[in-house]
Amino acid sequence: MLDPASLQILISRLTGVADEMSAVLRRAAFSPNIKERADYSCALFTPDGELLAQAENIPVHLGSMPASVAAALDAFNGGRALQPGDNVILNDPYAGGTHLNDITLVEPCHVDDRIVGWVANRAHHADVGGGAPGSLPAGATEIYQEGLRIPPVRLTDEVVELLVTNSRTPDERRGDLDAQRGANAVGRERLVALAGEPLDEILDYGERRMRAALRELPDGTWNFNDVIDSFGPGADQQRPTRISVSMTISGDEITFDFAGTDPQRAGNVNAVEAVTVSSVAYALRSVVDPTIPANGGALRPVHVVASAGTIVNAVPPAAVGAGNLEVSQRVADVCLGAISQALPQGVGAASQGTMNNVLIGGTLDGPSGKHEWVYYETVGGGQGGRSFGGGMSGIHSCMTNTVDEGHQSPVGVPGQSGIHTNMTNTKNTPIEALERAFPMRVLRQRLRRGSGGAGWSAGGEGIERDLQVLVDATVSLITERRVSQPWGLAGGEPGAVGENWLLPGGDESKAERLPDKCTIQLKSGDVLRMLTPGGGGWGEVAR
Repeated sequence: MLDPASLQILISRLTGVADEMSAVLRRAAFSPNIKERADYSCALFTPDGELLAQAENIPVHLGSMPASVAAALDAFNGGRALQPGDNVILNDPYAGGTHLNDITLVEPCHVDDRIVGWVANRAHHADVGGGAPGSLPAGATEIYQEGLRIPPVRLTDEVVELLVTNSRTPDERRGDLDAQRGANAVGRERLVALAGEPLDEILDYGERRMRAALRELPDGTWNFNDVIDSFGPGADQQRPTRISVSMTISGDEITFDFAGTDPQRAGNVNAVEAVTVSSVAYALRSVVDPTIPANGGALRPVHVVASAGTIVNAVPPAAVGAGNLEVSQRVADVCLGAISQALPQGVGAASQGTMNNVLIGGTLDGPSGKHEWVYYETVGGGQGGRSFGGGMSGIHSCMTNTVDEGHQSPVGVPGQSGIHTNMTNTKNTPIEALERAFPMRVLRQRLRRGSGGAGWSAGGEGIERDLQVLVDATVSLITERRVSQPWGLAGGEPGAVGENWLLPGGDESKAERLPDKCTIQLKSGDVLRMLTPGGGGWGEVAR
């Protein structure tokens, strides 16, 4: 067995490989969504497909990526049908994926004829076809409406052509796929160099550490419930869907059972099982000792029970685009709510509980003719208050961006950093990059004062943002917490709900409230206003 120092050095070396893959992918990517927002994740796996190490990327990607590697192994006889340099591509949510935008590349690492490990990365591609720009049409009820669905297949030139032909932005897709291949090539080379190391000891160490942490928690069963506000834009879809969890700790094992959760719905707010497992892993790892390595061994004592056909384990042909984005957030909320009962000081109040997804696309005239453009972003919001301090607000800096009447772009200090919570860990698109890449203008971006829940530790503030389109465009909004409030804890008040508004021509007097999920047409000059939720407060307000 490795001594403690050697073990930590090996863990750091493997984590460094994943970090290097992450840097290569971001630097080489074409799309602002990957290059600027860092909407991707990278990880290493054992020859059997167990998570070995990961970069600090997106929780919902990383926790579900082992399912993608398992699907690749199943499709190619444990990898024996693959040659050195081959990549397996997939995005099928029902075969190891999450939603269709997240394209995963999995590559075996060979030494001679022996597979010594796997490298994988997942990146959110801004458009893979479907009924609306961005491939997340709010009205989708079947996965076929959301875009091109790819089972685990060998990545070839023909497959690339099939993918890019189905995208509104083919050049971006080619560039981003090339970046993903480059990241895996670097990871493969680095992991092969570590082939002789005792990698199994790292997984066993992760298991020992997690079991020790669970033994420190009290035995018992705790329940928590919450809701998804709606599952689509239709009048019959504007009703809540229940998510329930029962958490049981017994010695050094923990089980999250989602019995009582509502059946899957005729809308896109359904999550596949891999997304639910990912959310459970995030919630638990965010509460227990943060020095426990993030590997498959640490998850061996963690069990998830989710009945097939529910919104936390949807079955085909349900649409699942928003499940990865919004259901994942609520699953994390209920798991954290259950953990808070066993560990009252260790969990904060609810964060904003949504990714505030905005997708905008249209057609532009260029030197070589007309071409389509697609913009995707998740907008930050308030973090819940914590026992040791207030929640972080949606913008790292408190400066305000507004438009002077004599200027055509925002004034104020550039470079605000958006704060995301729970299952997403992306950055915001810098205003300068957004306005350079897309025919849009940010008129206002500032903190939404008073949106955080009151408490001994107040919840963080949400964001107010006005986004003006400069050409006709299609907009899809996939948001949550527009009805239910992010809950407070220990006597703290809930955070404010979010709001979506359309200002035709930018006219405040004509402002109309938009539903939480919708796909609509905008005219040049229209303004989309989003007010994101604040976090819940923790503890009673001091009198």
